[in-house]
Amino acid sequence: MQTVVLGTSGTTPQDVVDVARHGARVELSTEAVQALAAAREVVDALAAKPEPVYGVSTGFGALATRHIGHELRAQLQRNIVRSHAAGMGPRVEREVVRALMFLRLKTLASGRTGVRPEVARTMADVLNAGITPVVHEYGSLGCSGDLAPLSHCALALMGEGDAEGPDGQVRPAGELLAAHGIAPVELKEKEGLALLNGTDGMLGMLVMALADLDTLYKSADVTAALSLEALLGTEKVLEPELHAIRPHPGQAASAANMLAVLKGSGLTGHFQAGEAPRVQDAYSIRCAPQVAGAGRDTLAHARLVAERELAAAVDNPVVLPNGEVRSNGNFHGAPVAYVLDFLAIAAADLGSIAERRTDRLLDKNRSHGLPPFLAEDAGVDSGLMIAQYTQAALVSEMKRLAVPASADSIPSSAMQEDHVSMGWSAARKLRTAIGNLTRIIAVELYAATRGVELRAGLTPAPASRAVITALREAGVQGPGPDRFLAPDLAAADVFVREGRVVAAVEPVTGPLA
Repeated sequence: MQTVVLGTSGTTPQDVVDVARHGARVELSTEAVQALAAAREVVDALAAKPEPVYGVSTGFGALATRHIGHELRAQLQRNIVRSHAAGMGPRVEREVVRALMFLRLKTLASGRTGVRPEVARTMADVLNAGITPVVHEYGSLGCSGDLAPLSHCALALMGEGDAEGPDGQVRPAGELLAAHGIAPVELKEKEGLALLNGTDGMLGMLVMALADLDTLYKSADVTAALSLEALLGTEKVLEPELHAIRPHPGQAASAANMLAVLKGSGLTGHFQAGEAPRVQDAYSIRCAPQVAGAGRDTLAHARLVAERELAAAVDNPVVLPNGEVRSNGNFHGAPVAYVLDFLAIAAADLGSIAERRTDRLLDKNRSHGLPPFLAEDAGVDSGLMIAQYTQAALVSEMKRLAVPASADSIPSSAMQEDHVSMGWSAARKLRTAIGNLTRIIAVELYAATRGVELRAGLTPAPASRAVITALREAGVQGPGPDRFLAPDLAAADVFVREGRVVAAVEPVTGPLA
């Protein structure tokens, strides 16, 4: 099994995906353990002094004015975890919780939080045992960290609350820890606060969204190329010199991908008998690289923000390299929240243009000779009419999901926390949007491949033939009389989600950009 070693300088997007989705083991480097111990010495020294220090010997948030005596500090740390584990609603997905815990451990390993090495080791042990705390949908405002989600994780480290074991069964966390030989953590000064105070949930969902969208944007370039072929469009608008004069890198990459897929096609630029030559294709075909390219450039910006956040140590207060312990506002989720919302906007637009191409394929007045709704016997058969309805419903929801969460703020903690990011909410709706986008691309794939196959006597590009062959081998049927359509669409959804569109074409085209 792969092992990810955490040092003091952050982690990588691939490490997050490997731990969250693929169960990679986590270890702390010697450097990280030493940094943890050194920072803890600073906290212990401050805890021994009579002066109050936020997070060490005071209450929290609006209650930070109370100085807490030595005899109550362990109870204080337990209480903040118990009281903040106040989430409600459905359970959050296992991969999100694993990403959340791994990224909190990343910050602990930085040596900036002041927790003891044994706290960090216990969190690594829980991840490696496949124990996943039960975290709920609602409870984070994306400021002072993803508080309730992280609190449910910290509660499990204490042997309290519920967690899912590696067998998928939910049991009391204490039982699961005992079954794997893990001793519950007894928290000391600052440790409860340090386990709760970060952007880890929204960041984990951002990193996984970036991985998913990278594949989906490549897949959308392929389906757009297939639609262009099925509609007998021209590939001349994809030529590099046209995109060089508007130098957006994402646009050039999308055009290059489409051109690579279309190489050797006998369908492009072909006209039906009796049809006047077209000077130019509709926007949904001609502007596909511009729309997908803008989304790709949005991905690039979001990736930069994610990489900066992955290198960050987010906590309050923090132990600085000079030994000072300082309060700060670095837990505010605005940088992450903005790009999460931006990605939802870009994804909605990509889904919207894909649906317009599908609709064009089904309309006999605009499809340049294809049968109505790509039906076998139109009138007796309805073809893909309702598949487009489903796609349209998904697009409509994506437009609603594109409304920014980060433009909202709701005050909390008796107005101490009077401006929040709503980054967790932005991340949750982006995950829904990505699921919808996958299905939308799957419907276009289904329609476009059928349209290409219905062009009797014309030869599609080798890359197109490779996709069609792979799709049919995956159990997605081609043209024919009406049949129960949902299983075909579900199989196409899996085909897109697993990256098999890209896997099918790259042996022909080479790596897509």
